[in-house]
Amino acid sequence: MEAFSLSRIEMSCLLLSLTGHSDRKPLHILQGAWSKFHQMEVQEGKSLPAFLSTDIPPILQKIIKGGSVKGLSLGEIASLGQLIEYSTLSVTAMQNWVKRDFKEYLGSPREGKKYSMNQAALLFIIDDLKASLDFESIRQLFHLMFLKPERDDDDLIEPARLYYEYAGLFEEIKRNPTMQARGMEAVDLSNAASWKNSPLIASTERIINRLAHLTRTQQEVVRNMLLIAAISVQTSYCQSLARQYFNAALFLDF
Repeated sequence: MEAFSLSRIEMSCLLLSLTGHSDRKPLHILQGAWSKFHQMEVQEGKSLPAFLSTDIPPILQKIIKGGSVKGLSLGEIASLGQLIEYSTLSVTAMQNWVKRDFKEYLGSPREGKKYSMNQAALLFIIDDLKASLDFESIRQLFHLMFLKPERDDDDLIEPARLYYEYAGLFEEIKRNPTMQARGMEAVDLSNAASWKNSPLIASTERIINRLAHLTRTQQEVVRNMLLIAAISVQTSYCQSLARQYFNAALFLDF
C-alpha cells in the first residue's frame, strides 16, 4: 500500500481547519495533498484504483467521513505525524515529552481526554526543533514564545499558527532554488548585507509585518523562532536525504 503523505504546510492547514480557523475544509486539504501525487491518474480517470491502493490511517478516515474531530489522542497525533515528510515522530517520544520533558507546556489533554490542535502543533514543533536544538534550548524558546505555560491567552502566537508560518517558509525554500542556496545566509550575522538581502529574511519579514499588535521585542522573538524552525526543518530534510542514500548504498550492494 502507498503511504498517504502530507507536507508541513498541509498538516498545519489541516490543524487550523479542524479548529475552524481556516476557510478550507479538512477534506479539501486532504484531497489536494493526495491529488498532487496522482495528477496523471486523475487526468486519465484512474483515480479510484490509485486511491484504493493508498493506506489511509483511521484518523484520516474519520476526517474524510466528515466526523467531528475536536481533539486527538497521542496515538492519533503520532499517526498524523508519521504522514509528515521527513518527520520521525513516535508515540514513545511524545509520551516522554508530555510526561517529563515538556510537561509544563503540554500539560494535560485540553479536549476532554484528548489533546487540542494547538497541543498537537506543539508536539510537531518539538519534533522539528530537535533536529538542531537540545531540549533545554527548546524549552528556553518556548518560555520566550508562550510566556506563562499555564495560560494560552498570553502566547505571542498560538502554536498552530506558528507551525503554519514556518511551514510556509520551508515551502518557499523548497520551491525557490535561490533560497535553497542562500537561505542559510540568514544566520550569517557578521554580514549585514547578506542578512538584509536574504530571501529567507524577506519572507520572514512579511510574516512579522502581519503581527503589528506585538511589540518590537516580541516581534524579534517570533522572527528568530521562525528562522530557527525553518532552518531546523531544512536540517531534517538533509538528514533524511543522507539516510536514504545510506540505505541505498547498503541495499544496492549486489
